Order: sequence, then C-alpha cells, then structure tokens
Amino acid sequence: MSEEKKPYELLGGEPVLRRLTQRFYEIMAALPEVQGVRQMHPENLRGSEEKLFMFLSGWLGGPNLFIERYGHPRLRMRHFPFKIGKSERDQWMLCMVQAFDELEIAEPLRSELLHSLLHLADHMRNLEETQE
Repeated sequence: MSEEKKPYELLGGEPVLRRLTQRFYEIMAALPEVQGVRQMHPENLRGSEEKLFMFLSGWLGGPNLFIERYGHPRLRMRHFPFKIGKSERDQWMLCMVQAFDELEIAEPLRSELLHSLLHLADHMRNLEETQE
C-alpha cells in the first residue's frame, strides 16, 4: 500500500521550495505596490527568506527545519509587533501568487496551497479595520 504524497513532495521538495521562497522575496523587493509589507522586513532579506523556507518545509509536510531550530512557530506572536491588516495580507499574497505563477506550480496543487496560504496570511492580521 503506497502512502499519499505530502504537498512538500508534490511541489518538488527542497529545490523548488528554495526557489519559491527566493523568488517570493525578489518580488517583494521589486514591486512598488508591496512596499508596505517590504518595510516590515530587514534591509537584507536573506534571513527572512531562510526562515520562510524552513517554516514552509515543515508546514508542507517536509522536514520540520523551523521547529528544529527555533521551536514552535507561534506565528501570530512572532508577527504581533507588526501592524498587519488586509492591505499587508494582500501585498504578501500578491508576492506569493506571482512566485507560484513564475514557477508554474500546476493545478490543483497551486490553488490548494494558495488557498491555505491565504488562510494563514489572514490569520496574521492584527489590525481592527472598519467596514467600507
């Protein structure tokens, strides 16, 4: 009986995940419309890129690199010092969607992962926003 593949494997494992996180931060550094979320990061994005890679590795069912190095992710707590609203969530997702598109992540994996990432990004919001 064969075991169902994890999203990490379906994505292409470490090489594809590394390229995805690298491209994500290249996009963040380049797009003027995401400068709000870019400014929340240090000038040098390498550390952020590595942490996102390590987190996503475990989150996608691969090696739990982030937990092994830093312990439980406690994402909301780690992101609480930053003002994150709908705009910041959407900027972050814009970078992720573009990275997925450029790496040509195939359906249905593309939609499934982006939906899960949107849910995760939405969970990071910590600003009360009025309805428009």
